[in-house]
Amino acid sequence: MSVNKPTKITPPDDGEKTAKRGSLFERASGAFGLDRLAPAAVPDRLASDKAKKFAPRREAPLAPSEPQPVPQAAPVAAPVVTPPVDPVEPEQPAVRFNGDKQEIVRSLLREQGLIDPDGGASTLLEEFRIIKRQLLAAAKAENTPQSRRVLVCSPHSGEGKTFCALNLAMAMAGERDSEVLLIDADFGKPSILARLGLDAGKGFMDVLADPKTHVEDYVIGTDIPGLWVLPAGARTGRDSEYLASERTWEVLNRLTRGAPRRTLIFDSPPALAASPAAELAKHVGQALLVARADMTGRAALEDAVDLLSACPDIKLLLNDATFSPSGRRFGSYYGYGE
Repeated sequence: MSVNKPTKITPPDDGEKTAKRGSLFERASGAFGLDRLAPAAVPDRLASDKAKKFAPRREAPLAPSEPQPVPQAAPVAAPVVTPPVDPVEPEQPAVRFNGDKQEIVRSLLREQGLIDPDGGASTLLEEFRIIKRQLLAAAKAENTPQSRRVLVCSPHSGEGKTFCALNLAMAMAGERDSEVLLIDADFGKPSILARLGLDAGKGFMDVLADPKTHVEDYVIGTDIPGLWVLPAGARTGRDSEYLASERTWEVLNRLTRGAPRRTLIFDSPPALAASPAAELAKHVGQALLVARADMTGRAALEDAVDLLSACPDIKLLLNDATFSPSGRRFGSYYGYGE
């Protein structure tokens, strides 16, 4: 190892007081001229956050007792949106029946075993009051014009459908502030007007065949309060086709529109004998299927129910029954037959 010799070392005088020897670094600095090497200057203040290389300094967390403020946005008024208003269809007034009222001979009703509206309470009237209560309750529950249309039908002829339709109409006419329109829809063998002693004339089928006519012009009034009758009209040979047309909906809707207290009762042909019964079932909300005790077979009832299946509510009425397994005696209320 080579060591550089100092060249200008002056020994101290003997008379002078020997100075305090410096440290090795100080002596080396004096010998080799290292005084120009000075430590880096330390600034009085550190550089600002923007001049730092690293992330800015974090703010000190607030004390637990002081909730941290949440910046609130300036309230902005929500735009007012006006919901679309559906056009209100003007309510159409109910069709009123203004035809002349004809007299129904009460003795004729009694001869046929029908309800006499002036005869007071009777077993027959009570039986049909029970039936009408079920029909009225179902119509009130549904609360639709179609539910106030009742079809009275039977599988075959001679089972008492017209007898039941007449008595049901008279029992319903007894309701306060109500109207009953009995429609003879047995176009092949109409019998409603003859049983009531009324004169036959134009009616239901004539209205369906002529779009220019108004059905209320053919409705016949009676002297029984609340009871009106619509004849069957002229036979056309195309009864089912007319009933299947849109014209039938127009006519029936006209009869029940705006009249919640009006009930339509249809006396239709037997379901298994003519097709109009199945077509009428599409326009009513309730059907009363009449079966005669000891006469109507189960297979016939099942077939009739299938044909009337377009009606959502089919009820069974047992006619001419003299025995009840439950002990409830309804009595024999079948009249002289059809």
